[in-house]
Amino acid sequence: MSSIVIIIAIILYMALLFFVAFKVEKNEALQSRLLKNPYVYSLSLAVYCSAWTFFGSIGMASNSVLEYATIYIGPTIMAPLFWVVLRKLIRISKIQSINTLSDLISARYGKNMLLGRVASIFLAISVIPYIALQIKAVDLAFDTFFSWDSQNRPETNLILKDSGFYFTLVMGAFILLFTTRRIQSKNQNSGLVSAVVVESIVKLVAFITVGLFIVYGINDGVDNAMSLIPDDQLKLNQNESYSEWFGMIFLSGIAFMLLPRQFEMAVVENVSEKHLSNTMWLLPLYFLLINFLVLPVALYGNEIFAGSDVNSDMYLMAIPLQEGNRLMASLALLGGFAAASGMMIVSTHALSKMLSNSIIMPAVIDKAYLSNWFGGNAQRIPGFFRRVSIFLVLLLAYIYYALTTSHLPLVSIGLVSFVAVAQFAPMLFGGLFWKGGNFYGAITGLLIGFFLWFFHLVAPSISGIGFFPKSFIEWTIFGSATSQTGAITTVLFWSLLGNIIAYVFVSIFTKQTVVERNQAEIFVDVFKYSKAYESSVVWKGTAYFPDLKSLLEKFIGQSRTEEALKSFADKHEIDLQKNDLADGRMVTHAEKLLTAVIGAASAKIMVSTVVKEERIGMKDVVDILKESQELMRLNKELTRKSSELKRATEALQRANQKLKDNDELKDEFLYTVTHEMRTPLTSIRALSEILVDNSNEMPKDLQEEYTKTILKETERMSRLISQVLDLENFESGKHKLQIDYISIQELIEDSIDSMKEVFKKKKIHVELENRKHLPAVMGDYDRLMQVMLNLLSNAVKYVPEENGEIKVTAYQIENKIRVNIRDNGKGIPDDMQQIIFDKFFQARNQTVRKPKGSGLGLAICRKIIQLHDGHIWVESQLDKGSRFSFTIPIKTRY
Repeated sequence: MSSIVIIIAIILYMALLFFVAFKVEKNEALQSRLLKNPYVYSLSLAVYCSAWTFFGSIGMASNSVLEYATIYIGPTIMAPLFWVVLRKLIRISKIQSINTLSDLISARYGKNMLLGRVASIFLAISVIPYIALQIKAVDLAFDTFFSWDSQNRPETNLILKDSGFYFTLVMGAFILLFTTRRIQSKNQNSGLVSAVVVESIVKLVAFITVGLFIVYGINDGVDNAMSLIPDDQLKLNQNESYSEWFGMIFLSGIAFMLLPRQFEMAVVENVSEKHLSNTMWLLPLYFLLINFLVLPVALYGNEIFAGSDVNSDMYLMAIPLQEGNRLMASLALLGGFAAASGMMIVSTHALSKMLSNSIIMPAVIDKAYLSNWFGGNAQRIPGFFRRVSIFLVLLLAYIYYALTTSHLPLVSIGLVSFVAVAQFAPMLFGGLFWKGGNFYGAITGLLIGFFLWFFHLVAPSISGIGFFPKSFIEWTIFGSATSQTGAITTVLFWSLLGNIIAYVFVSIFTKQTVVERNQAEIFVDVFKYSKAYESSVVWKGTAYFPDLKSLLEKFIGQSRTEEALKSFADKHEIDLQKNDLADGRMVTHAEKLLTAVIGAASAKIMVSTVVKEERIGMKDVVDILKESQELMRLNKELTRKSSELKRATEALQRANQKLKDNDELKDEFLYTVTHEMRTPLTSIRALSEILVDNSNEMPKDLQEEYTKTILKETERMSRLISQVLDLENFESGKHKLQIDYISIQELIEDSIDSMKEVFKKKKIHVELENRKHLPAVMGDYDRLMQVMLNLLSNAVKYVPEENGEIKVTAYQIENKIRVNIRDNGKGIPDDMQQIIFDKFFQARNQTVRKPKGSGLGLAICRKIIQLHDGHIWVESQLDKGSRFSFTIPIKTRY
């Protein structure tokens, strides 16, 4: 495969990135779907996996150490803390329109511009070498691919004399196009995010595909690779040190949270805090997938290239080249290019914002010549200085690459950068969770940490190119360390210890400014103040609304300004037509809008040009915070009252519906009762009229029959009235049970004896399985007897006439006595097994009538059992009989 084909493939890949970014930026619907997708958000955080992951981890693993895994174990362990730390950072950044790590640090410590500048410079010093690492990785990958000769050895006769230079140019063009075309007041950059997601997918697919080809396609799998490890050679690290192992895990976990590229993707580009819950498991899964073949590839590389001078960082590409498979080698090259370009794009974008917003623009933003230079079009100023910053970052990265990276392995550059970034941990995490931290403590700790880092790591690493004498190394930790990891973790420990001690003690023994105190309160308790941020910020002075509006229009345009101010005024019930004077909330909001465009430092400078701010004291801070807290308390109280009112309204609606249902049931119950009574009354009246009219002519035996029928119907009506009255007494609570100790055995036997003649007459076989020595229960004997007789009577009605069978059983289950009455009748359909215990089947079941009886017997049984704290139910199948059961709890006291 010729070099031209590879170059075309790279160009097509970059064209794909450009196309995806343009497509997403122009399509708002697609843009919204992507940014709101938690999988897209998680993939954007995979920008953490740079060229070090793609190439350098294999180089480290080739030394038979597992240390490469610590770079991913650290962030994986930190993942559960995303909801605690990242969520807080996101909330703070959104409510204050912060879009750089240096602005966040500056804002926490009283919006101090000096601290913001120092943080920007130190972050640039930390990350620019890491950007240079990506340039070196790509340059090394191209050199390896294009110079592979017939003896499978890299040569110096390169097709591309300086591929790192061209790579830097291409990345610069992409960054300029998709991060500075329009500096928006909203932070999300959908084109950049979509490009990073594509790169995250490409590098993952490329690594896994080439890795599988090496491990399973041309070798014998993972197990065989592990057998290549010499006895006792696989170690945690070179010194087999647990302290170094855990130190590396701690370092990578902290660096993941503090790297500017991670802040850009995790905080600035976040659109929903809820995405963090998915990221906590998706990101570790990504790390696992891109790392599980690292060690096997490294081991096979050691075997294939034993005794050669092939760079172990390039094994993923060199092995396919050795096998003559340039397609797989090309895929490895493309994957490494994607890994390096993703990191380089985002890091350069993040650093350029910091340098532009915190250093360059604050120095010139209020100068008259700047306005004249841009012809009054101030909206072009942020974009111009952002481009200058991008050029500066890439130039410094390329210079660092050209001067130093030929002397340093990929791993060294990355880990040294990690230690530098870790120096921001005390001031950042301390500022999030400790209100006592102040500017003096933060900057002192940072300076001490960076001095120790530079003296013990950076100076020794560049002494080889003449910046320091080689004898200088002997004075440093690096010179006395037995391994690179030992030097890294030792410097990390001492630099962070000095940093933390200085931060804490200097903060304790120096005073906070009023603004610092205000910001500390908001940062630490951000979830308390986030809904009333403008009211929580301390500001005192005189400002005029037309001036603020004019200032905003210069930088964000007239239409966006009017939209933003109208939305703010509606939210806070401010009449913009009647108020020339702007209060503190409006000033804070205007500064917040400008911060998103030109940075916190420049925004503060520009706002100060149109407002007259007065000095404020601690009392003002306390008063404002109290007022804000009172406002939040009133909002919470109003929310609570609204919730209570809503619940009360719902309860009234339910009660009203229940009354309607009860009224309906009452009407239908009365209708049913009168209907039940009408039947016997009709019979009684008809038979009585016949007897009166025909008493002389009617035979005597017929008269007796009619008289017996009248008596029977009278008894039926009397029984119905008694049942209705019983049920009403039970439901109203008028009837009180006569509680005493009773024997269930005796109750069952007595009930069967009382119906012995009925059973005998109907030829029904009754079987009693009554376990002796059942404990006594507390109950009303007469009412429980009523239940037994009713259930037995129902069984008698439904069993066959010739071979009727009834079986009664009683036994103890845990702390209950259970009684069953089983019959061999027709059974009860499933849809009727619940409603048969209702009064006349109640209103909703009037279409389904009981075949016999008044319809109240089972309803009364259920009420009696319920009054005994028991339960009654039926189990039945059609044509297989029914089993009525009830339970009575065993109680020692009632």
